[in-house]
Amino acid sequence: MTSTYTVTGMTCGHCVSSVSEEVGAVPGVTGVQVDLATGLLTVESEGGVDDAAIVAAVREAGYDVAGVS
Repeated sequence: MTSTYTVTGMTCGHCVSSVSEEVGAVPGVTGVQVDLATGLLTVESEGGVDDAAIVAAVREAGYDVAGVS
């Protein structure tokens, strides 16, 4: 299952690494892609992951989620 989120506040490669690391640690996540230019976070998971868990991981990294699709 693939979910896409819009992350705000990222400005550099370190931001991308922080978000990738935190989201990748969420149980059930099998893949993470972060596009700095667009702010898009794409999360691959088996069976789906709770949006709240992904949002919490992004916030733990120091950023916010503006939208989920």
